[in-house]
Amino acid sequence: MTAAHASTPASAPGEDAPLRVAVILGSVREGRQGRAVADWFLGAATALGGLDLDLIDLADVDLPLVMPGWGGSPDPQTAAALAEVSPRLAAAEAFIIVTPEYNHSFPAVLKNLIDWHGEEWRAKPAGFVSYGGLGGGLRAVEQLRLVFAELHSVTVRDSVSLHGPWSGLGQDGVPRDIAVAEGAVKGMVGQLAWWGRALRDARASRPYQG
Repeated sequence: MTAAHASTPASAPGEDAPLRVAVILGSVREGRQGRAVADWFLGAATALGGLDLDLIDLADVDLPLVMPGWGGSPDPQTAAALAEVSPRLAAAEAFIIVTPEYNHSFPAVLKNLIDWHGEEWRAKPAGFVSYGGLGGGLRAVEQLRLVFAELHSVTVRDSVSLHGPWSGLGQDGVPRDIAVAEGAVKGMVGQLAWWGRALRDARASRPYQG
């Protein structure tokens, strides 16, 4: 898969073209609840229509913590991992981050993916699906908003937060209070789609300056 950098003008897709959204699952912990949360979200978002969803599970992305110095090149194994994931991020027109909350923040593996990339995030919107205890992962989301602002990405106001997924989700990954959860998905995805299409048109008409 190949894709232009986000800041490069390109011919705009038709107004009704599905919005390409990378859904990034940011947990790799053994026994994680994240995959059930992501699968439920993918089903709920697909039902809304108008989205081309690509799940990027960080359990399948092997990026080291040690990065090359300025001007350096990654080793062959890292280059192969980047060749798999980077074009998918570049091709995305919007992002949804599925994250737990660990110690009032988000997982290191998610920050590592973010830091291995730059242009891929620029002038694109991001939304969040979080899960955790009583806070529902909202503190992780608030910290991610600061990170994505630095990356020239627009984060949408509403998010989806699942409080205590070990009791709030059934074994099939479906929230017990399905009406509230699906309503939150509809609100967040609606905002993401608006920004995604607006920024898609803007990137196609002029380079992003930043």
